[in-house]
Order: sequence, then structure tokens, then C-alpha cells
Amino acid sequence: MSAREALDVLVAHIPATHTDEVLAALFAVGAGAVGDYRECAFVLRGEGRFRPVDGAHPTIGTVGEAERVVEDRVEVAFPRSRRALVVKALREAHPYEEPSFHVLVNVADEAPSAPPAP
Repeated sequence: MSAREALDVLVAHIPATHTDEVLAALFAVGAGAVGDYRECAFVLRGEGRFRPVDGAHPTIGTVGEAERVVEDRVEVAFPRSRRALVVKALREAHPYEEPSFHVLVNVADEAPSAPPAP
């Protein structure tokens, strides 16, 4: 059995108008590859809410006013060694100055730890 690199998961909230563009950037750096499949992603439509404050330069909305935007929650797996590239690609392709995202460490791909000694 050959060893394969552990996969982590990027979860990002993207305006629905930009989802395909951001996914293309993520796929270009190796995200979305799972086994013999490529460009794998889970996308769920929802509503993003935010209020830009002084100092913000919002792509959508106005400083001081609450905003609601149709957004997609996008989840893509990626090799752990590509984390910096994946986050960089997200930041460069995402239209917001402060993208909402997090990275989940996938422990399912890690070897189980030894049981404690008796």
C-alpha cells in the first residue's frame, strides 16, 4: 500500500457571482483532488451578512450599513503540503478584502496513535 499525503479541507464563503472563478483558482493549485477525481467541491447556497465599519473598503455594500449577500459555502479538500498555496489562491481570487474562510485539519487521514501503556 502506497502512502498518500493527508488531505485537509478549506471552507470558504464566496459571493455566488464569483464561486466558479474562485474554484478555478483553487483547482489550479491542486485543491479538489481526491484519489482519482479532480475538481471535487461541495457548494451550498446561503446568505452572508456583514456590516463594514470605518476603515473598510467593501466590494459590496456601504460602510456603516448592514449588508446581506447571496453566498456559497464552498468546501474543497487539498494536500496538507499545499496549504499556503491554497490560501494564497483563495485570497487572490476572492472579491472581498477580508474573505471568510477556515481550514480544517483532517485527522481521518492520520495514522492512529498507539494506545496508552498499561
